[in-house]
Order: sequence, then structure tokens, then C-alpha cells
Amino acid sequence: MGWTSHLLIAPIVLPLVAGALLLMFDERRHTLKAAISLASALTLLVMTVVLLRFADSGDPAGTATTSVYPLGNWPAPFGIVLVLDRLSALMLVLTSALALAALVFSLARWHKSGPHFHTLFQLLLMGLNGAFLTGDLFNLFVFFEVLLAASYGLVLYGSGQPRVRAGLHYIAINLAASSLFLIGVSLIYGVTGTLNMADLALKIPAVPAEDRMLLEAGAAVLGIAFLVKAGMWPLGFWLPTAYTAAAAPVAAIFAILSKVGVYVILRLSLLLFGADAGATAGFGSSWLLFGGMATIAFGAIGVLASQAMGRLAGFYVLVSSGTLLAAIGMASVSVTSGALYYMVSSTLAISAFFLLIELVERAQDPAANVLAVTMEAYGDDMDEEEAPEEVGLAIPGTLAVLGLCFVGCALLLAGLPPLSGFIAKFALLTAMIDGNENARMWVLAALLLLSGLSAMIAMTRAGIRTFWAPIEGTVPRVRVSEIVPVGFLLVLCLVLTVQGGSVMRYMDATAQSLHTPMNYVRAVMSTAQVPGPKAAESQ
Repeated sequence: MGWTSHLLIAPIVLPLVAGALLLMFDERRHTLKAAISLASALTLLVMTVVLLRFADSGDPAGTATTSVYPLGNWPAPFGIVLVLDRLSALMLVLTSALALAALVFSLARWHKSGPHFHTLFQLLLMGLNGAFLTGDLFNLFVFFEVLLAASYGLVLYGSGQPRVRAGLHYIAINLAASSLFLIGVSLIYGVTGTLNMADLALKIPAVPAEDRMLLEAGAAVLGIAFLVKAGMWPLGFWLPTAYTAAAAPVAAIFAILSKVGVYVILRLSLLLFGADAGATAGFGSSWLLFGGMATIAFGAIGVLASQAMGRLAGFYVLVSSGTLLAAIGMASVSVTSGALYYMVSSTLAISAFFLLIELVERAQDPAANVLAVTMEAYGDDMDEEEAPEEVGLAIPGTLAVLGLCFVGCALLLAGLPPLSGFIAKFALLTAMIDGNENARMWVLAALLLLSGLSAMIAMTRAGIRTFWAPIEGTVPRVRVSEIVPVGFLLVLCLVLTVQGGSVMRYMDATAQSLHTPMNYVRAVMSTAQVPGPKAAESQ
């Protein structure tokens, strides 16, 4: 095995070692702990980019892009395997980019607001990376619980009754989802006798008719567990409140947590219930399509109804998840390609917006916010002659920078040109409408356009209240380490726009490989044991 093959396990080992090392130092040594955590995040980003290039080194059809790492040197399906392909590599890079931005933002003040922030952050990264790399359902559950345990501590990080209340709700809902996960996995194992994803893809078509109902029940229960995490309506009622109450850097990295559910559903639906699954082919696709559309509608209404920017961002997470779930339900290669591009763009934009909200709200007086809403609802009774004489006021530099970042987030969330949000929605709409006379696709296309319109209205309203309202506000004190992460995420969206052709080629190749899962299955099942030192010497 080459060094790149051994590098496959590094995204799990590195944050695990860093998190354990951080526990050995006193909590008062903030600088040292921050340096270790930041070095780990930077190294992780570099390694995941290397893995992305390695995964993309094969042909566009995807036959040479799946790398398998047998832990314990046991071949599949008997041993645990880590699997790297274009999709998992993409999720690793996206996670590490968000992690670096959120971590740098937290260094201004948040990492000192409570104990073990950096340890919890590193363990969250370990769980996320493990979930994206694992090749069997049992270890998916293990890594899922690791990232959830770390997220429990992070969602409660800080102080305040609203955060504690939302955090406890978050913990209760996710514990219930974990129970469903175990039930679903148990049912699937009872029918097939295996939990290796590649082995399941081979055995599911041969499941007898009398056991098929039990298999589908297990798959449905397992799907509900991940749909709770993805936030599909009506299972995602908890998400906007929890994300709004979380600290800014925590909410920024939580933008990827809902995509864990989307990732697993995308992976399993095409691998286990694709065109080669026999009688169970396409299982659950209609539910995903209609559930995704309902989630888009619910999220768009929530975006319009939100008066606070935190709630607006939380509801837009639902719009993003609904769009992706509906795209998965369509089971089309071109739609999947556009959905992957949309997933990356929307996740970066939402994460940047969560960071920006804290900086913007420092300049606002809570009483002024209430007054602004009241004036909008009931009108302003101030006489014309009492209006202030100042017609034009100079905008401080800090507010100007925040305003430009706010405009960038607004364009991305609304899907307006020229940024990547427009390209993503254009790719999705083109794939849906092109040569398709199905009425459901036209309804979904209309929902996508209306969700963009609702985001544009809500962001315009929030921007006017924040930057152009006549109510007095103070100029926020913003550190360079706080505005740079926001700019970093927005620049990544700009790179997605400028390099749109190359990025879409990667997404096309990823979608093609997902819809031809036998390449994945052959790569995993053909992995042989690595000869030991004595065997190598005898040869």
C-alpha cells in the first residue's frame, strides 16, 4: 500500500490524537490549546485536499477512484474498512474548510467561554470524518455517536437559558434518532447477515420475498434516523431553534451536521436501492421527493416569517436540506450532479452567514430591533418636519465590510448571479426541466424559485434594518480573526464560481460513480489482505 493509502485514516486519527493531547493541558493555557487545535485543523485541510486530488485521479467514469483501507488487515466483509471515493473526499474537504473557519473565529473569544472547547471540536471532526469514510453501518453508528456526543457539549457551550433549553431539546431528539438507528441496523442485519455496505448491495437483490418487508422496515427506520438529522419536515422542527441558540462558531460547523444525514441517504439509496437492487429498487424515493418539497415549502415560509437573522439562517438550513432530499428522490445523474454543487455552495454560505450574524448583531440595540419591527408593521407616526436633517451619513469602514459580506451571503442564499448560488440553482433547474414533462418536477422547480424569492425578501428586509434603518446603532468592534473566516468562506464560494467548469466536471464524475455503484462494490469486496513482514520476506 502506498503512502496515500495510509493517509486515508489520517482524517480520523489526527483529530483524535489532537483532542486527547488537549486534555493533558490545563484549561487556563488558552494560547497553547488554541495553537494545537489550529495546527490540527490546518493539517487536516491540507490532507483532505491531497485525498481529494487522489480520489479524482481516475477516469471520469469512476472505476479507478475508490480506495479501500482494511483496518486490522481483515478483508471485507469480515473486517472494518474505510472507503475513499469522490463523494467522501468532497465531504472531507468541505468539513475541514468549515472547521478551519469556525475555529479561527472562535479564537477571538468563544474558546475561552467554557471548558474543553477545543477537545470537543476535535472529537466532532473525528466523528464527521469517520462517518464520511466508513464502509459499514455498524461503524457508521459508532462515528455517528462520537460526533453527536461532541455536538451535545458544543450546543450547550456558553451560557444563557435559551441555549440550555434548545440544547436539551437537541439532545433528546438526537438520542431518539440514535435509538431508531440501532433498531434499523438490527433489522437489516437480521435479514441479510451483514452490515458492510458493499456486501449489502450484493445481498439485498437476493433477499427472499417473505423477508423483503422486514428489510424495507429496517431501511425505513434507519432512514427516519437520518432524516431527523437532515431536518426533513416534519422531523426537523427542532433544528432552527437549536442552531439559532448555539454559539456562532458552533452553528457554523453545525452547518455540515445536517449534511451528514443527506450524505448517508444519498450513499445508501443509490448503493442499496439503486437500479440493480431487484424488487427493492427505488425504495423510498417518492417519500424523499415529496418530503423534500414539503421541507422546502416549510423552510421558505419560516425564512419569510423570521424577524431575527439567526432564525432566518436556521430555516434556510431546512431549505437547503429539502432541496437536496428532493434531488436524491429524483434519482437522476444530472440532478445529483447539480445537487452536489448546490450542497457545497449552500453549506459554505450558511456557515459564513452564521459567523456574520454575531458580528452584525453587535451593532444592534435589542430595543431598536423591536422598534424597527413595530414601525414596519404599524407605520411611522413621526411628522415630516420632525425628521432628522441629515440626508447622507458616512458609513464606518467596519460596517462597510460587514455590509459587503452580508450582500455576498444574500446573493448566495437567494441564488442570484453572479455567485455560485446562482450556478447551483441553474444547474438543478436545467437538469429537472430539460426534457421532463413530469408535473412533480415542475412543482419542485417552482418551489426552488419561490425559496430563492423568499430568501431575497428576508435578506433585503434584514439588511435594511441593520445597515440603512434610521434608528441609531453603534459600530461593532470586530477583530481581524473574526472577519477573515467569513471572507475565507465567501472567497471559497467565489472560487466555485470562477472555477465552475472544473467543479461541475468533478460533480458530474461523482454523480456518475454514485449511479454505477458496482465500481464501489468491486473495489471493496476485492480488497485483499496486505502481506505481513514475514510473508514479504519469504516472497
